[in-house]
Amino acid sequence: MSQAAEVATPVASLSLVSRHDEAALRDALASFPSGVTIVTTTDSDGRWWGFTASSFCSVSMDPPLVLVCLATSAECHAAFAVAEEWVIQVIHPDHVEVAGRFATRGADKFGGGFQPGPHGLPVLDEAIVTLHCRSHQRHLAGDHTILVGEVLSAEADLAREPAVYFRRGFHRLP
Repeated sequence: MSQAAEVATPVASLSLVSRHDEAALRDALASFPSGVTIVTTTDSDGRWWGFTASSFCSVSMDPPLVLVCLATSAECHAAFAVAEEWVIQVIHPDHVEVAGRFATRGADKFGGGFQPGPHGLPVLDEAIVTLHCRSHQRHLAGDHTILVGEVLSAEADLAREPAVYFRRGFHRLP
């Protein structure tokens, strides 16, 4: 058997098992550590909206593009589906309570810790990274929408460490 065939066989098997076993897939995906972001925007009435996302990554440096994924069932989905701009904020472990609020349906998400930024969008006080983005593309992918944003401005506090989400819990870097 060729080396390529040996590598391909386990991947195909995992794919078939994962489709039928959502719990196994969730456990597998939860084993990948990720940073934690809070993504915020406003609607046409000026109301603030936001969600917690660990599905965040860089897409391109030229043009500067990033993405986050948002569940189509999220309360804020309609606002982000038409938002021209939004802010992605990487959180510090001290912001874990805020991240929990933003991940909870019906919670008072903006109950403290946010101020209007220079463009009127809600910005988290003392975020480690703040990326002001303009909507570039939206892609429906299964039960999520992939929001691709062009980064208009970026700020980073390099002296602070981010929160990490791993196996369904928040952690500090060692």
